Amino acid sequence: MAYETLQSENIFAGRAFKVRRDLIRLPDDQEMWLDIVEHVKSVSVVPLDAEGQIWFVKQYRHPARQELLELPAGMVEAGEDPLECARRELREEIGMGCQQMTEIGGFFLAAGYCTEYMHVYLATGLYPAPLPGDVDEFLSVIKLPAAQAYEMAQSGQIPDAKSLAGLLLAQAKHNA
Repeated sequence: MAYETLQSENIFAGRAFKVRRDLIRLPDDQEMWLDIVEHVKSVSVVPLDAEGQIWFVKQYRHPARQELLELPAGMVEAGEDPLECARRELREEIGMGCQQMTEIGGFFLAAGYCTEYMHVYLATGLYPAPLPGDVDEFLSVIKLPAAQAYEMAQSGQIPDAKSLAGLLLAQAKHNA
């Protein structure tokens, strides 16, 4: 299938993302405008401690108008390796470093309209190593037994997409 970009224009630039509008030619020669959210790569971490607990953060998400239970996550900074970003985010968000950080998967968050690709890591061998967090984040750290976290994901109690995907990937690795 041949898709061709005929025209591209930037229409918005904000703090966290940009929006561009592309005119594309479809395989049947029709033309269509698409709005694309341009977002940098990101990471999500499944921190699993020696007691079999997964560490989460709880934070208010204004678009959802509620506090969500989420895995630690963040945006990859310019020139930063995703693995190093995962290590940094783990320390900033839950105050822990890790002896082992293993990439267990990755995915596009919303490939129909967004360029953001998220790398998912499993962190084990946790130890205290806090870094200052972002000034706009007000987080509570919550630890749950892995079995309970997986059940909460399956029962709809964790409605955050990156956390659901991360838990699915971790459960497959953890139970292997």
